[in-house]
Amino acid sequence: MSENRCDCEKPTASEAADCCPPETKPEPCCLPREEPKTCSPPPAEPETSCCPGETPAERPGYRLWSFVAGWQETAAGRVPRVRTGLDRSDVLARWQMRWGLGRDRYRVAPGLYAVGRPDVESPVLVSANYKLSFDALRRELTGLDAWLLAIDTRGINVWCAAGKGTFGTDEIVRRVRASGLEKVVSHRTLVVPQLGAPGVAAHEVQKGCGFRVVYGPVRARDLPAFLDAGMQATEKMRRVTFTVWERTVLTPVELTLLGRKLLWIALALLLLGGIGGEIFSPGAAWSRGGAAILTGLGGLLAGAVVTPILLPWLPGRPFALKGAVAGGALAAIALFAFGGALGWLNGAALLLALTAVASYCAMNFTGSSTFTSPSGVEKEMRRALPLQIGALAVAAVCWLTAAF
Repeated sequence: MSENRCDCEKPTASEAADCCPPETKPEPCCLPREEPKTCSPPPAEPETSCCPGETPAERPGYRLWSFVAGWQETAAGRVPRVRTGLDRSDVLARWQMRWGLGRDRYRVAPGLYAVGRPDVESPVLVSANYKLSFDALRRELTGLDAWLLAIDTRGINVWCAAGKGTFGTDEIVRRVRASGLEKVVSHRTLVVPQLGAPGVAAHEVQKGCGFRVVYGPVRARDLPAFLDAGMQATEKMRRVTFTVWERTVLTPVELTLLGRKLLWIALALLLLGGIGGEIFSPGAAWSRGGAAILTGLGGLLAGAVVTPILLPWLPGRPFALKGAVAGGALAAIALFAFGGALGWLNGAALLLALTAVASYCAMNFTGSSTFTSPSGVEKEMRRALPLQIGALAVAAVCWLTAAF
């Protein structure tokens, strides 16, 4: 059910400063605006219609998400009922998240939600409060009646949050108790996504809140079949995939995050490119600096796009090695086409720099891959970073020397 790369976002300052007791916090369908919070109960407000026949009240300083279709009364209080279809704003925001725009703020309030018309026997599905994960779950529940428990993962997807500790035993227990779930349903079963298993100790959850954990399928789209089968998963439902398309959709955010670093590097390359026998030449800055920038962009594309797409077929296990192979192949093509005009110093700089940049960019993809483990990533970085830095240093010497 997770759909995003593994980044650790910290809680916002407003969250850290939130001093309100649980009974005065906003409804779990609400998103805080920029107005300051208070620790006193909000005054009565006129009710605003959320859908025909429904009149949910909107608290001061908060707005309702567009996916809220109404409210459902339960023994534990009012619960927001959510739509399963995604609207235009959901699709647009999804595109923005793929490019890393506002990812640290794309979250829903943790708490209990209703899908369809659930009753005391309806299943309880646990998910993260990262909205891409939340949307991935609700859009697959059309025609079903279920409870959706979003736990506070600080806006991180299920898989990554499980590895970082925010999707875990303590938070599930805390959220079950805070939502009064034992009053809402007659059974004592939570369906937890399989990708969240690394952070969850099922026996501790049952000990802490009285609910047993059943691990659901890897993909949200398999949930209807999983529930119809009496919460029995097939082998296919348990299998983690990482197809070409699944890898490709992760590349835009890689380009965005790495590309921001290259903006300042590009300016430095333009300035260094103008240094030569004439002290500083604007023409050389444009030609040599521009060529260096193109080399960096080539390494970025080789490491952040080509390597993820060709991941299973590139030789070696370390991502740094796979990226180096992709970058070296691209550099070889460039040398074959322009090597005669470059000279051996510029050619050596091109080969070393493009390979090193591609290797580094590919190594960043380890956080998005199902092929890696945290300990393996740390070991790879300790080995690869000195080699990458050394290659870039030699490339810089060759490139600067070629100007004289």
